[in-house]
Amino acid sequence: MDTIGNFLTAIRNANMRQKDRVDVPLSNLKVEIARILKDEGFIMNYKALVGETKRPMLRVFLKYSAEKENVIRGLKRVSRPGLRVYRGYEDIPKSRGGFSVTILSTPKGVMTDRQARDSKLGGEILCQVW
Repeated sequence: MDTIGNFLTAIRNANMRQKDRVDVPLSNLKVEIARILKDEGFIMNYKALVGETKRPMLRVFLKYSAEKENVIRGLKRVSRPGLRVYRGYEDIPKSRGGFSVTILSTPKGVMTDRQARDSKLGGEILCQVW
C-alpha cells in the first residue's frame, strides 16, 4: 500500500469537493508533509488526533481563496513503491515556473526543493504540489 499516495489522494478529493477538512491515518511522514504544506500556504492547519478516535488520525484543514477557489491546484505523487525516484540537489526539478513545491525526503528530514538546494542535499522526491 502507498500510504503517501492515499494521503495525497484524500487531500485532492476533499479539495475538489470543497470540504473544510480531511482525516487520514496518522504517521510521522504525513505530519511532516502537512507541516510543509502549511508553511508553503497550501493548507490552513493540521492536527494530530491521538486518543480521540479508535486509531490515531491526522486532520488536515484545507484552504480556499476569498472567492472559494482552490488554493491547491494539483498534487502529484512522484516517487512510489514500484518506482522510487532519487535526485541529487543539482537535479531536483523546478516545475510550473517556480510556482510549485517539490517535497523531498532527505537524510536531514523532509523538506522543500528550495531548502534541499540551499542545504545541498538530495533525496527521494515524494510529491509535487501546485
